[in-house]
Amino acid sequence: MARKRTLESRLERSVQRAVARRRIFPYLAAATLVLALVSAFVMTLVDKKDFPNFGIAVWWAIVTLATVGYGDVVPTTVPGRVVGSLVILLGVTFLAFLTATVTSLFVSSDREAAKEREQADREQRDEELRQLLHRLDERLAAIESRLDKR
Repeated sequence: MARKRTLESRLERSVQRAVARRRIFPYLAAATLVLALVSAFVMTLVDKKDFPNFGIAVWWAIVTLATVGYGDVVPTTVPGRVVGSLVILLGVTFLAFLTATVTSLFVSSDREAAKEREQADREQRDEELRQLLHRLDERLAAIESRLDKR
């Protein structure tokens, strides 16, 4: 029991670090792959008639998870349809998370680029103001020098 908690806490910390570093995509992709392989294995157990070998089951799982649904291989038993329903729901969920993750990466990348452009513009304006102040200071010094000579 303690070992399970340790594994869960390690996994949770790993996922939290991945989310914080915006590196969740590999985890979601791996989870999707594991889901495909596990669901394919389960289908070979619960629906041997429609899924006589692991290769056909993997094909079905990938097609189902990707929400393509060619229909060339389908479960016809009740347990097979239950597993299929779960795979469909999880597939849609994982695809939504993958899409959201990729979109988030694009948005944050654009945001960072805009922030960098804004910083460069600000630095350029600051430099122009420094140069203007320097020229004004030189003019003021020249004026003061002329006034002192009188």
